[in-house]
Amino acid sequence: MVFSSHVFVFYFLPLTLLLYYAAPWRGRHLVLTLLSYLFYGWANPLFVVLLLFSTVVDYVCGLAIVGSGPLWLGRLATLRPTQSRAGARSRWHRPLVSLEPDTPRTRGQRTAVIVSVCTNLALLGFFKYFNFGVASYDTLLTLLGLDGLRLELVFRITLPLGISFYTFQSMSYTIDVYRGHAAPLRSFIDFACYVSMFPQLVAGPIIRFSEVADQLRGRTCTVTKFARGVAFLSVGLAKKILLANPCGQVADLAFDAGSLGALDAWYGLVAYAFQIYYDFSAYSDMAIGLGLMLGFVFPKNFDSPYRSASITEFWRRWHISLSSWLRDYLYVPLGGSRHGPRRTYVNLLLVMVLGGLWHGAAWTFVIWGGLHGTLLALERARGKTALYDRLPRPVRVGATFVLVSIGWVFFRADNLGEALRYLQTMLGLGAVEPSRAVLAGVMYQPYLVGTVAVAALVTWGCPQTWDWTRRLTAPRAGLTVAALVVALALLSTQAYNPFIYFMF
Repeated sequence: MVFSSHVFVFYFLPLTLLLYYAAPWRGRHLVLTLLSYLFYGWANPLFVVLLLFSTVVDYVCGLAIVGSGPLWLGRLATLRPTQSRAGARSRWHRPLVSLEPDTPRTRGQRTAVIVSVCTNLALLGFFKYFNFGVASYDTLLTLLGLDGLRLELVFRITLPLGISFYTFQSMSYTIDVYRGHAAPLRSFIDFACYVSMFPQLVAGPIIRFSEVADQLRGRTCTVTKFARGVAFLSVGLAKKILLANPCGQVADLAFDAGSLGALDAWYGLVAYAFQIYYDFSAYSDMAIGLGLMLGFVFPKNFDSPYRSASITEFWRRWHISLSSWLRDYLYVPLGGSRHGPRRTYVNLLLVMVLGGLWHGAAWTFVIWGGLHGTLLALERARGKTALYDRLPRPVRVGATFVLVSIGWVFFRADNLGEALRYLQTMLGLGAVEPSRAVLAGVMYQPYLVGTVAVAALVTWGCPQTWDWTRRLTAPRAGLTVAALVVALALLSTQAYNPFIYFMF
């Protein structure tokens, strides 16, 4: 189920809001958890089993780290005979005490966090990289002339939706508890709600436990917050339907074409750069909006990344929840910049390569991550400034956009060979066949060209959703409603409606 679908907009969302606000306060997390499992299992109910298993493991490990037991293991036996059940529930919902960050950890605590991290990485590694590992192994043996040792497995592993997001999110919980940055939740339902909340379950943002811990224990649901949530959802839906989808049509035509001119290839690449930005930022907008409608405040995930004047700045603005996660849970533990320049450059490269693999199990994603890691290392060597830092800022912004877009070639291409052929075409080195004229007649339809132009105008000339919705004046509210109405009208006519990050 996707946010930009009739099932979600007209059935699932109204049902969720009705049941959520009709439930008593202590029952809302249970309602939200069950509805989130319904949302997640819509495509394949078996995915819910995997999500529940990961949730149970991390919940138990979190309690084990602070020396407590799960709520269902004899907590009633510890109550005094005169204590009421209401008082018991109240006590269970009170937070446990977090560990002191500087105190030594016991072997049991270290074991608990290791079990959590290894379980999550094992799930992610098996379901996401098994097929990639087998294919790479077979290819290597073919190159070595050892075809007889190939595995050539008939079956393939299906990638569960959102596993890259919820494993990182759940894993950050136990790591933060172990580090003493957060106290674990006593209630399993509260923790299950945190892991499975449908607004951010499938494609983020990656919500750290520390960002919503207090909100899980108590939050306010106000008309102002709900209204801003509706505005976020409306703008996000409009960005997805009105901008991302048409740009995606242009990109698909270009990358799937047998023959292209150089200008066609650049046009298709720019369209893809806008598609992936508006597709993913739209999902994040809708996730943040849905969270607000339920009383939760999620952090910003995009900060106008194509206005960046360097690759370093780009990664402070693009997919902020992932880049900050990689920084705090991978780059810093590897040593960060504390062990000299060479180690810093290696750490940057390693983190970005792993970040590329996180996005997809293919060598194209490894190269994409390596390209960004190399550029980040070069900029770090220059003092966190771009290689073209002496140019005026508008030129630096344009140059950064071009570099990022070239990286998107590897991100979009189905394999390395296609990526290299597309880059050749961009340089004017590809053969142009007569069939290119037919393709151009489709790619350069006024509607599609106009959409790409509007996407560029919005990217560099309009405020971002976070700022637009902060103060909802009457004109802004009117424009938001108009955008929502148009988006919903077009939703019923568009057959092309993918979400790129669902595959990650």
